[in-house]
Amino acid sequence: ADICVKAGKKRPKVYCKTETTWTELIQNEKNLDAVIIASYWEYHAAMALYAMKHGVIAGVEVPAALTLDETWSLVDTAEKTGTPFMMLENWSFRKDNLALLNMKRLGLLGEIVHCHCAHSHDCVDHWFFDPKTGEDRWAAKYLIEYDRNQYPTHAVGPVLSWMDINCGDTFTEIYTVSSASKGISAYMNRKFGSDHPNAKINWRQGDIVTSLLKTKMGKTLVINYDMQLPRPYANRWMLQGTLGVYDEEKSSVYIVDKSPEYHEWEPWKPYEEKYDHKFWNQKDTAGSHGGVDFVMLTQFVEAIRSKKPLPIDIYDSAVMSALVELSGLSIAKNAPVPFPDFTRGAWKDRKPFFAMDQTS
Repeated sequence: ADICVKAGKKRPKVYCKTETTWTELIQNEKNLDAVIIASYWEYHAAMALYAMKHGVIAGVEVPAALTLDETWSLVDTAEKTGTPFMMLENWSFRKDNLALLNMKRLGLLGEIVHCHCAHSHDCVDHWFFDPKTGEDRWAAKYLIEYDRNQYPTHAVGPVLSWMDINCGDTFTEIYTVSSASKGISAYMNRKFGSDHPNAKINWRQGDIVTSLLKTKMGKTLVINYDMQLPRPYANRWMLQGTLGVYDEEKSSVYIVDKSPEYHEWEPWKPYEEKYDHKFWNQKDTAGSHGGVDFVMLTQFVEAIRSKKPLPIDIYDSAVMSALVELSGLSIAKNAPVPFPDFTRGAWKDRKPFFAMDQTS
């Protein structure tokens, strides 16, 4: 509310009395077009469902749901009500990822065969736990209750368009394995001593989770969860096709008959600038995450204003979110599990749409 006032706008009404007061916002604000849901994970699906049932567009922080039942409920409700839905996966809008998408669509890498991605981000000393006391923060409870890929969407978001998932191809199965859990206990012992309560817990969440997915058209994808061991941040994207390969960690690319040296990497940056996406042609791309959030929210708002399809639809949102529970089920069974087709077969005829005809 204070931000609105500082911007010279009228102070909005604030709904914050109880954990369910948010329903009053939907009920009372009759001219509400959309809501952005940035609550704790366990509220995402319930809030989005309530909004859609009342005809209010939902823009939901990641992940959109934690269970397959929640995910299917979101899909069913979006289809039944016709209310648009978008999971706000900002990494799909990164400058480098959109430039690579342009290159892929121009055929520079040939036919896509394989992709790798990861969320390699040591979150033990800030997101999961208080760095001063070692006490739990809100996300820590999931590390006790589950062993799965807790946070897959930043890694896989841009991959869906690179691989034409839900638009000509679909995932058919997922096999996931998890390492032992060593990182959290090691951190607690090192930083706070062996008597700290969190140094004594048997953490269920493995430090490294690796998922292998296969698509109907024969592509493969590897996804890593890597959030509990000391390391610099990386997403480790790698896209490989019949004419070349892109490697985000190396910030390099190799393309047959284009790269100057045979089987030698060349720098990525010139390609990023040459194939820059129109989303990044805006005068102002300031904001968090290097402007990515600004670009994403601009596309979200402008799509609503112009009554165009939202950049990320319910089906892509469902695929990304379903990875959370599916990875855990596969780990528990030590076997592949089927990947649901949230489009109910429509992937065969759906055409790619992300970052193609949205407002520039």
